[in-house]
Amino acid sequence: MRRIVIGLSSVVLMLCLAAPLYATNGDNLIGVGPVSRSMGGVGIASPQDAISAVFANPSAMCFAPYCPSSQFDFAGTLFMPKVKASVTNGANTASADSEENVYAIPAIGFSVPIESGPQSWRFGLSAYGVTGLGVDYRGTAIDDATIAGILPGVSGEYTSLQIMKFAPAVAFQPNSKWSVGAAVHVDYGILDLRSGSSAGYALGFQPGVTYTPTANWTFGAVYVTPQKITHKNISDFDQDGHLDDLDLESPQQLGLGAAYTFTPLHLQVEADLKWINWSNAAGYRDFDWSDQWVYALGAQYSATQNLKVRVGYNYAANPVKEHNGFTGYQLTSVQGKNMPRYYYETFRIIGFPAVAEQHITLGVGYQFGQNLILDLGYMYAFENTIRETGTNVIGQQSSLQSTLSESSIDFGLTWRF
Repeated sequence: MRRIVIGLSSVVLMLCLAAPLYATNGDNLIGVGPVSRSMGGVGIASPQDAISAVFANPSAMCFAPYCPSSQFDFAGTLFMPKVKASVTNGANTASADSEENVYAIPAIGFSVPIESGPQSWRFGLSAYGVTGLGVDYRGTAIDDATIAGILPGVSGEYTSLQIMKFAPAVAFQPNSKWSVGAAVHVDYGILDLRSGSSAGYALGFQPGVTYTPTANWTFGAVYVTPQKITHKNISDFDQDGHLDDLDLESPQQLGLGAAYTFTPLHLQVEADLKWINWSNAAGYRDFDWSDQWVYALGAQYSATQNLKVRVGYNYAANPVKEHNGFTGYQLTSVQGKNMPRYYYETFRIIGFPAVAEQHITLGVGYQFGQNLILDLGYMYAFENTIRETGTNVIGQQSSLQSTLSESSIDFGLTWRF
């Protein structure tokens, strides 16, 4: 088992770093695995598989449907973002679509009992791509745009951020109603701003608790610590001819969840509320992101003993603040480096348009025999646009706009043993 897990984890890492990814709550995926994602990203109170248990709330491994046995999950997401932008300086407008691709985001997870009995321990491990964002306007009108035929028309014409996470977890159930757990996060992040990529590591901690007061109700709470990576020599922000470093921090998060099972209807409904502290995270704070409140609602209906149907909704307001009326020749400090305000704004709006807000999801799961389950899911993030107006570095009127929509197809195979 250990060799299998290490091998699959390596495959996950290579695929996650093969291309820029996109994400939907800021630059985070709404959920991991086809079950959680097809239910709007819920899972803090009652995750249905090993991947989403470790991702959403490690303590919930003790109350998962596969308990007290073991479960291994392999999942994949085919992510299909559509990004486009326009930049106007004076009478000249440059518009383009970012390069469109289908990106593969794999994930694995397993959960096994350490011991049985009234005081039970479980161990779990997941490996998945959790964060990603980027645009590619190379060779387009956006890339070719200039100011007065001399100065670059934008910054942020090519960006690529990916974060891969390994999360070993343990959970302890002291009685039939309570469970506590925690996961250690080992992050590997890579950032490329067209001056060469820079990689780094970060560590984090994720404690959680699950409470089941009755057979129908389940409640969960979880906290994730901030996790900072320093990307060396990543971009010349102050345009002095030397590449600067950039600290980029996955923000702290706090989540609450509740799930209720309508037994006669064979229906489970779950709701999550999550706070993501972008405004206090290095990098995101420097580029003026707001905190997000994520609202997720999902339902799972057991149509037959083997067939489950799922639906969900996820909403989080766009965290990228609009700065109308900016003065382009003024300087803005980015971690101690003074960046011309116009290029600061194009970097924010053109390079990192994490503006998706509303998502609808659906999916199905079918169990073959006692041990094998196939899950499929679909997500659509409705198109959203961010716009700003101000002046460029020579005082011309300028307007910036980016539009983002997303869709994805999710699949997964589960083996219970």
